[in-house]
Amino acid sequence: REKTVIGDGTAIGTASVIEGYGSIGSGVRIQSMVFVPTNTEIRDRVFIGPGAVLTNDRYPPAGKPELRGPVLEEGAVIGARAVILPGVRVGEGAAVAAAAVVTRDVPAGKMAVGMPARVREMPKEMVRE
Repeated sequence: REKTVIGDGTAIGTASVIEGYGSIGSGVRIQSMVFVPTNTEIRDRVFIGPGAVLTNDRYPPAGKPELRGPVLEEGAVIGARAVILPGVRVGEGAAVAAAAVVTRDVPAGKMAVGMPARVREMPKEMVRE
């Protein structure tokens, strides 16, 4: 869509919607049926699982100046069917479990799990060097 920048080597799955005025880094993997709203920032090497929904309007319907999508920092992983609320920052190398509803920032290297999501330590098997 208009005014969206997409980096090299990024793949976007079938039936995903990428709205305008955002940025998607290099080497990003967006699986099928993902919704990425206006004013979202996705940095390099992020993975977004199928059916995930990123949102940009905390109290709909807001006017365009108030729309603020999430920021997914480098290497973040978003599980299938997760929901990320407006303005939430998922830190570098952080993960969001499948079907989690993330209402607050997730610090770098941590994991968000549940509805509403709670932050916990990253499981050992998921830690990347």
